[in-house]
Amino acid sequence: MSAELRTLVWVLALHLIIWLPYILNLIMVRGIVDAVGYPDNPKPMANWAQRMKAAHYNAVENLVVFVALVLVANAAGISNDITVLACTVYFWARVAHLVSYTLAIPWVRTLTFAVSWVAMVAIVVQLL
Repeated sequence: MSAELRTLVWVLALHLIIWLPYILNLIMVRGIVDAVGYPDNPKPMANWAQRMKAAHYNAVENLVVFVALVLVANAAGISNDITVLACTVYFWARVAHLVSYTLAIPWVRTLTFAVSWVAMVAIVVQLL
C-alpha cells in the first residue's frame, strides 16, 4: 500500500471516531430517549459539542475531495515526495482543525483549514 493510501486510511479512521464525543454529550444532555428520538424542544448540546459537530461536517465536506484526489493519484500511478507530504499535512491539519474548532481557538481553525486546502491543491498540481 502506498504512503498516500495509508494516510487516507488514517483520515478515514479519524472520521470513524469524530462523532463519538459530541454524541456522548448529546446523550448526557438529553438522555438516551431524546437523543435517539425527535423531541419537540430539544436541550442544546454543550458549546464545545456543537463546535465539534460543525468541525465534523466541515471534515466530511472536504473528505470527498481528498479521497477522490488520493484515489486518482493512485490510479494514475502518481506518488512522489510532494503527494506523500501533502497527504500527511492534510491529515495533521484536519486533526488540528478539529481540535482548534472544538476548543474555539481563533485564527488556528482558519489557518488549519487553509493548510489542508493547500495540501489538496498540491495533489492537484501533481496530477496536472
